[in-house]
Amino acid sequence: MTLWITWWNLVCSLRPAFGRTRTFLWFSAALAAFCVREDLRGVTSFVRALGLQHSFYDRILDFFHSPAVDLSRLTSLWTCLVLRVLDPLLLTVNGRIVLLADGIKAPKAGRKMPAVKKLHQESQNNSKPEYIFGHSCQALAVVVKAAESFFALPLACRIHEGVVFTNRDKRTLMDKLILLFKELGVARPCILVGDAYYATAKIILPLLRGGNHLVTALKSSAVAYEPAPSPDKRRRGRPRCYGSKIRLNTLFKDTEAFTKAPSPVYGENGVDLAYRSIDLLWRPVGCLVRFVAVIHPHRGCRVFLSTDLSLHPLEIISLYGARFKIEVSFKQAVHTVGTYRYHFWMKAMSPISRRSGNQHLHHKSDLYRQQVRRKIRAYHCHLQTGVIAQGLLQILSVLHPRLVWSHFGSWIRTIRPGIPPSEQIVAMALRHCLPEFLFDGSNTCDLAKFLSHRLDLDRAEGLRLAA
Repeated sequence: MTLWITWWNLVCSLRPAFGRTRTFLWFSAALAAFCVREDLRGVTSFVRALGLQHSFYDRILDFFHSPAVDLSRLTSLWTCLVLRVLDPLLLTVNGRIVLLADGIKAPKAGRKMPAVKKLHQESQNNSKPEYIFGHSCQALAVVVKAAESFFALPLACRIHEGVVFTNRDKRTLMDKLILLFKELGVARPCILVGDAYYATAKIILPLLRGGNHLVTALKSSAVAYEPAPSPDKRRRGRPRCYGSKIRLNTLFKDTEAFTKAPSPVYGENGVDLAYRSIDLLWRPVGCLVRFVAVIHPHRGCRVFLSTDLSLHPLEIISLYGARFKIEVSFKQAVHTVGTYRYHFWMKAMSPISRRSGNQHLHHKSDLYRQQVRRKIRAYHCHLQTGVIAQGLLQILSVLHPRLVWSHFGSWIRTIRPGIPPSEQIVAMALRHCLPEFLFDGSNTCDLAKFLSHRLDLDRAEGLRLAA
């Protein structure tokens, strides 16, 4: 009961993002279903998890397509809620919070699903096929400290490929990531950490203009330049900006310039690495950036980039080591929460071929383009709802671990004191105390009243919750 009241108090902060109270209550119901469902089979699992009457299946679908949901405001309100509630636990470096950026490809087999395209997966995991059909998404997360480690709490996720409404739209994936970053509405300075794909001027320059910085890896073929020496005598024309060219992979040849130190990456105890730091001009951005060449005994050689010249090389290495946490967050989103398990088809859509790339719609009618926008918006609403549900599970885990374990009501072999429970443990605790939340006489929660009047008492799920 107390666990659900805590959950509800957090959700109420998101009410201003909805134009109608009924829409907010269906959003809350979808959030609750995300948190307690035992299977991940689309919206039908929401109806089973909450024991609803079958007629409310369409109402949940209507919520995801509802124009009464302001996605941009919902994203900014969720970000503000996370930064406010978890402020003491946020990982900060020089007063800046740490955000993570990465992409994920969600497999989709529907031939009448907008934005589905043939995607190439670059992965060292042999179980993944090289090519899939699906949605290409980009996500942002904030790093939160938990016990002696930390985790990535998701903030937003959007589909950024697959549909081109007009040939005049020249935005790249980097441009769209920056727009998503601005949509968060983060007022505090931050450091964005990403892989080598995001080491571009389209990411760095907007971040620098907003007082933020980027930490990322670089390709082995990257080059930089020394500052141009000051001439003894001024000549005609513009002074030189760039000096001699340096291939960054040549930094590893001078082994005497490296400094040995214990690895600052989490989970690496007793591992020593060697690093070398140098500030050079990088032509894509036209300013000094810090390059850190690292020789790792197990991971090989790598070069990292930081636009913040005040960061120590070991801090840069540690920050990039935290990037993998967003991959763990994706794993939980896929297998525990089901953020990417939506199946919204568009009946009026022309079926796509199995060799399909981007869907160009500039020759389609205005009505057709409007229907595609509506469907993609439903996908984004499902993604953002799943992101918030996963974040709520993580917040309850890190702020109220004793409360979670007291409502767990099951058995697990390794309960470690001081270690926050996983998202699955929190979901099981919420599932166990859901009947008490719905039918407690002293409960004045609008969501409890809303759901209790819509239970299907002819099914096992409804009877279990009403018992």
